[in-house]
Amino acid sequence: MPRHVERILIIKLSALGDFVLALAAMKKIRQAHPKAHITLLTTPPFEALARICPYFNAVDIGGRPESFPEWMALRKRIKDANYARVYDLQTSAQSNRIFQLLRPGPPPWSGVAFGCSLPHKNPLRNGMHTLERQADQLMYAGIWEDAPTEPGTAPPPDLSWIMKSAPPDRPVPGANKPRPYVIFVPGGSAHRPEKRWPVERYSELARILYSRGFDIVVIGGPAESDLAHAIQRAVPRARDLTGRTDFASVARLGAKAALAVGNDTGPLHLAAAGGAPTIVLFSKASDPALSAPRGRVAILRAENLADLPVAQVAQAANSLAPTPSAAP
Repeated sequence: MPRHVERILIIKLSALGDFVLALAAMKKIRQAHPKAHITLLTTPPFEALARICPYFNAVDIGGRPESFPEWMALRKRIKDANYARVYDLQTSAQSNRIFQLLRPGPPPWSGVAFGCSLPHKNPLRNGMHTLERQADQLMYAGIWEDAPTEPGTAPPPDLSWIMKSAPPDRPVPGANKPRPYVIFVPGGSAHRPEKRWPVERYSELARILYSRGFDIVVIGGPAESDLAHAIQRAVPRARDLTGRTDFASVARLGAKAALAVGNDTGPLHLAAAGGAPTIVLFSKASDPALSAPRGRVAILRAENLADLPVAQVAQAANSLAPTPSAAP
């Protein structure tokens, strides 16, 4: 690479919902450095999505080294690259360790790592939604002068590049017009069961929506197939796509969905960012003011999600996705 090409590093390691929201800041960084060679430092789950993203020229999946040799190898890669600037969108203990590892002489660094040259000094940062907080961070870094930092003002991530990378649809001659579909995301982090609405409630909602003329598509990880099977017992024609979708295909499903309903978990963020009208269910375990998806989104809250009635979710679904006029 010619010496005159500016090199930029962006750090975003996890988790999926946070990664999706951070795409808005990543887009702004690319706009601020249009001719730079930008590397994303991340972890293996995000490699495939990052490699089709137009904001990055390179992807390094070694962002969570475990052994001493791996830490030293990461240090050498960053030092050798001679980055003109690092944008730390992880702002965690892990990314702080990476910064401290680079002493003496760390690169110009935007974030909250102790001693960094472009600190995000806003004392209210921890009470801001991810989108406004990262916009504010980029304002402090000097690349987003009119950053939307008031609550609710930052735009959602733009996933149009995912849609452009999709293979074209091939309609089947003479086939019936497919029914509109609703995406269900009934799973979530295995160690956070309090963030899940009971699958029995999803099953009841599936019966209601199917009777209104919607097909049901269940997504999630391979370990969540039991949830899909439980929903299929209520609606046998529900489609089980658990373990069968990558991140890009979830966004594409969201782009064509009549509605998405799910817990506060990464795939729902992807579906919402893809364009699906979305109902997201929050328990007391997380705060929508800090991390809810943006777009055409209805937020339903209950201290304990087991107490959230199906009727309330069904009413929100009817508002966001009225019954299809041609429903059988």
